[in-house]
Amino acid sequence: MKPALFHPPLGLLTQANTICRWNMPKVPNVVTPIPGPRSKELIDLRSKYVPPGVYLVQPVTIKESHGAVMTDVDGNTLIDFTSGIGVTSLGHCTEEIVDTICDQAHKLIHSCIHVANYEPYVALAKRLTEITPGKFAKRAMMINSGSEAIENAVKIVRQATGRKNLISFENSFHGRTYMAMTLTGKWDPYKVGLDPFVPGVYFTPYAYCYRCPFHQEYPACGLACVHHIDKSLFKTQVDPKTVGAIVAEPVQGEGGFIAPPPDYFKELKSLADEHGIKLIIDEVQTGFGRTGKMWAIEHYGVEPDIIAMAKAIANGLPLSAVVARDELMKDIYPGSLGGTYGGNPIACATALKVIEIMEREKIPQRAAAMGRKLRKRLDEMYGKYDKIGEVRGLGPMLAMEFVADRETKKPDAETSSKIMKECLQKGLMTLKAGLYNNVIRLHPPLTIEDEYLNTGMDILEAAVKKYA
Repeated sequence: MKPALFHPPLGLLTQANTICRWNMPKVPNVVTPIPGPRSKELIDLRSKYVPPGVYLVQPVTIKESHGAVMTDVDGNTLIDFTSGIGVTSLGHCTEEIVDTICDQAHKLIHSCIHVANYEPYVALAKRLTEITPGKFAKRAMMINSGSEAIENAVKIVRQATGRKNLISFENSFHGRTYMAMTLTGKWDPYKVGLDPFVPGVYFTPYAYCYRCPFHQEYPACGLACVHHIDKSLFKTQVDPKTVGAIVAEPVQGEGGFIAPPPDYFKELKSLADEHGIKLIIDEVQTGFGRTGKMWAIEHYGVEPDIIAMAKAIANGLPLSAVVARDELMKDIYPGSLGGTYGGNPIACATALKVIEIMEREKIPQRAAAMGRKLRKRLDEMYGKYDKIGEVRGLGPMLAMEFVADRETKKPDAETSSKIMKECLQKGLMTLKAGLYNNVIRLHPPLTIEDEYLNTGMDILEAAVKKYA
């Protein structure tokens, strides 16, 4: 049954605030305390049968979602500023996406790309090589998750270059499978009790300028965090001739939406090229318009050797991809990459539709405009509330780091938790992040109606005002 919510065609998104306003329900509409009684029942059931390692951020049970609105099992309607952690960038259950899923499901659900070839996989591989940065020849492969994309990117580099060692960054997140977890630069909660880890990974500080590990300020620092690799890491921990790749997020996602200075990645790529090291860019959370460009690395004018992507690629279906230079991919040993479900026909067809919509509706440009609007609002909040230590990010991928006071920058996770809880009770779903769990990040669908965006920001500011 179609929901009662009004959903304009994507081509009418810019008119969403003026068309059929009378048909738009009250959103948010909180009719019970959250969690409501039915949500509590299902969360209790979850607690009995699902291990606590599968964590739950928001104590609510969702029944259905459409656009930027979620409805729970108790009838509460909530504005979604999470997008399933940056996945449903085109909105929940978007009609054009649902139609694509249904159409492909009537044709081919599965055959396994290793058993028989099928068109959606090949067509998607071609499109991904066309829309990723770099004019050079590329190839692409599909798997299921961001972690798998990182795992396979590493396998490609190790096999193609013969170099086994890797450099990753403190405060990073690359996934929960063993190589991806090893590359992750945050211990709690991702690595607790799970050692020993995969050998050959070396960590270096990221450009977390707000909390610079070198106690310097940009640009006077001269990008000390980059030069530390050459001056220290390569002199004390690992021979650069044995390093196959540097693995980096263009904006650290789970780390708290940390965007490096504009010249950071050019300097990092120059250093990598000097030593024959490949650059793997993890666009799992940042890709597909999330930062106001199709790829976050485009903000830095750098062409990576390999890009790993997932999340928004299929707007909610499990799919990820690795796109790499042809010279790295063309001689990979047959059978050493892939998986039974990787590049499922329905997911690939959906990803092709996502790319079509992103280009046709100029979603990255729309996201850039949204980002400017959100940044203005957050900067105004920064001017009012002293517990906001920093506002940062790219495009609409923005966050606030909360501190006890701005002088000491002591992390304040308690305040951020109170703000999140208050937002939920008022009908807004939000997420936290950060090394100290004191960052609230914004992840609204890139197609969210202005009315819902403004209402969500009003709820957020009221909660910040109450606790910060």
